Amino acid sequence: MNDPSDALFLNDSRRIADQVVRLAFDFARARAQALAAQPESGQGGKPQAALSQYQRLADSVAKAEQKVKETQKELDSLHLQLPSTTGSKRRTVLAAIDEVDSELELFQARRDALRNMLQFAVGASANGSNSGNLLSQVEELTRTVPAAVPSSKEQETNPQAANGSATTVSRERKEAPNGILSLATDLFSLRRKLRALEDNIHQTELLTQTAKNLRTPLITKIRELTQHGDELVGQPDSQDPVVLAQQRKTLDGLTAQFKQLSASLLPLGKQNILLDVYKRTTTNWRNAVDSQYQAEMKGLLLRLVGLAFIVGVVLGVSELWRRATFRYITDTRRRYQFLLIRRILLWFLIAIIVATAFASELGAITTFAGLMTAGIAVALQNVILSIAGYFFLIGKYGVRVGDRVQIAGVTGDVVDVGLVRLQLMEVTGGPAPLPTGRVVAFSNAVVFQASSGMFKQIPGTNFLWHEITLTLDAKSNYRQVEQRMMEAVNKVFAEYRDKMEMQRRNVERSLNSTLATFAPESRLHLTQTSLEIVIRYPVEMGNSGEIDNRITREILDAMERDPDLRVQVSSGPTIRVEEPQMSEQGKN
Repeated sequence: MNDPSDALFLNDSRRIADQVVRLAFDFARARAQALAAQPESGQGGKPQAALSQYQRLADSVAKAEQKVKETQKELDSLHLQLPSTTGSKRRTVLAAIDEVDSELELFQARRDALRNMLQFAVGASANGSNSGNLLSQVEELTRTVPAAVPSSKEQETNPQAANGSATTVSRERKEAPNGILSLATDLFSLRRKLRALEDNIHQTELLTQTAKNLRTPLITKIRELTQHGDELVGQPDSQDPVVLAQQRKTLDGLTAQFKQLSASLLPLGKQNILLDVYKRTTTNWRNAVDSQYQAEMKGLLLRLVGLAFIVGVVLGVSELWRRATFRYITDTRRRYQFLLIRRILLWFLIAIIVATAFASELGAITTFAGLMTAGIAVALQNVILSIAGYFFLIGKYGVRVGDRVQIAGVTGDVVDVGLVRLQLMEVTGGPAPLPTGRVVAFSNAVVFQASSGMFKQIPGTNFLWHEITLTLDAKSNYRQVEQRMMEAVNKVFAEYRDKMEMQRRNVERSLNSTLATFAPESRLHLTQTSLEIVIRYPVEMGNSGEIDNRITREILDAMERDPDLRVQVSSGPTIRVEEPQMSEQGKN
């Protein structure tokens, strides 16, 4: 029980229940004394209505008080007559005084019993849950029952102070649960509590009915005694001392019987009031729990509807993403990548939403998520870097299957781009690269390593720059040789000039910059012993070997046709691959 209001109701109900037990012992003791003195029982009568009982008690107390006052006045009047009377008349006045004194004692007993009951009822009603004000001492038998012994005399005599402090506590309520799981758990607990309280109310009603059945014959007997006493009081005053003495004896007997019955009836009356208060307290407790149950049920339904709505929105966005991917992305590989990202994000978001909705405290789940993330980051840092590198690889300047790339000095064609691994088909170096028959795998985290840069062709291009070198004799005419070599190279280049121009435009669009025309160009290289003519020319990556072969043949044919040119060339031609124009990944 973790709700302060439940503790308040429980303490009040327990206090009332203990008082009911103590009053039951008081009733048993009083009845035992009454049966020992005058064993008799009465039957008949009907239970009084609970709602009008306190008003009837107040009316009865007022009537009894009025009877006491009237009898007291009559007694005072007789005492005033006594000094002025003599002889037989004085004896008659003395007998009348004794008879009226007995009547006064009877009326006072009635008044005291009714007043005691009324004070108890008013106190119980005012406090909401009465702690009782037991006047009799608990006998040895009651000591064997813990509930029959008051635990705190101060609370017994001052119930309002205890209730005042409890009322303050009742204003403090536990924090309402906010997670779906905690709400569902709390609802099951509240449901069990409701069933227990309803069973408690039912048992209280049965006990109340039993107490009423015990009170009925006593009330009937009390009424008979009251009626008999009223008849005796209502008889005309007699002047015969013997008659007055007999009336006094009868009134004294009625007074003794009335005191015995009232001693038995008073605990039952108090017990009936306490059971009524206990029932109201338990009913209020049950209503409070029911209100809390209804509020938390509404809260749970609202959270479930909210969770369903948010998950529906996420699924709707995911479906729009899927349709947009199939509609606007035609490349199969890139489409697969976008769909993979969609699935990862979808399940990640759903997991976060469900965890947040079911969590009772966001602070606790945030701390747990932080610790778990830190542990995962340390244990799987390479895997996380590889997954992060995957998104770089599929970006604008990323790689696709078929691209030729160079990673850590290894050149090859991309055959697969996985979530954590990149696989290349290795190719040989030189002007005409060929597959080596090996597949090389690299972690995607290579894009974050400064010492292992990754190079690839600019998107939309597949060209390389080659160089052909001729070494000239010291007395040669380098201008003539350069002109003849350029003519040979341009003759072959003219056949694919348009393709090179198209690739140049693709480079400009991709890099948003302006480049010079892709065309052969020559330059002189002076060494310590000779002069070299170097001609640079672009080639298509797939046809580089064929283009180099044709250019070599054209230069050799030109030298064959002109003997002077052949004499001027001391060695060559030599063809090599120049460093290609590459874009670098992983050095941002």
